[in-house]
Amino acid sequence: MKLNTDFMIKTFLAALKGIPVTLEITVVTLLLSAPIAFFMALKRLHKKGIGSRITAGYVSFVRGTPIVLQILFLYSLLPSLLNYLLNRVLELDFDVFGVPPILYAFAVFGLNTTAVLSEVFRSALLTVGHGQMEAAISVGLSRRQAYLRIIIPQAMVSALPNICNTTVNLLKSTSLAFMMTVKDIMAIAKVQAAYGYNYIEAYLVVLLIYILLCTLVQLLFKAVERYLSSYKKLVTC
Repeated sequence: MKLNTDFMIKTFLAALKGIPVTLEITVVTLLLSAPIAFFMALKRLHKKGIGSRITAGYVSFVRGTPIVLQILFLYSLLPSLLNYLLNRVLELDFDVFGVPPILYAFAVFGLNTTAVLSEVFRSALLTVGHGQMEAAISVGLSRRQAYLRIIIPQAMVSALPNICNTTVNLLKSTSLAFMMTVKDIMAIAKVQAAYGYNYIEAYLVVLLIYILLCTLVQLLFKAVERYLSSYKKLVTC
């Protein structure tokens, strides 16, 4: 089998235009998910009230359902349901089908990333001994001050490798955004391949781009982790 290298170069250059969209989905999803996930992690740690049970159920449901099924539900079924409720029942005359597809991508990946990050933050907070909270309170700090100054900084250092894994997995998962007609890397490559049925070459190009992007993300997190490790050594000294 001979690969069409000219097509691969052309597709590579075209697919590069989808990188900003892929990165936008990744960054926006992380920014939206992280605060909610941290709040959910705190709820899980306290194990009191209905909020903790709802959070546990949400995490179990999201992690137990395929992301493709979530996309089909949120992008294919939910708009039709909302259109019926808003325009037929409530008579609001709102164009549900005119909502930009990327917003659905934010919703789908946000739901998944929130569930994953909540477990990441919860496990990281558990690495900090409970005695540190008691010590902080004993010297006059409030629980909020103790979390902000003592607990969270230590927990985030412990969570960094798992946050890196979550980011890489999210970055790879954005390749499913083409199912919501988002013009990301995968969508552009599939369109290019459709003209001459050069799908093998197109998928190889996509593979290369995602390997490069994921490698850059891992190098970035390694640099941050190295910096934090050196900072911890200085504090210890």
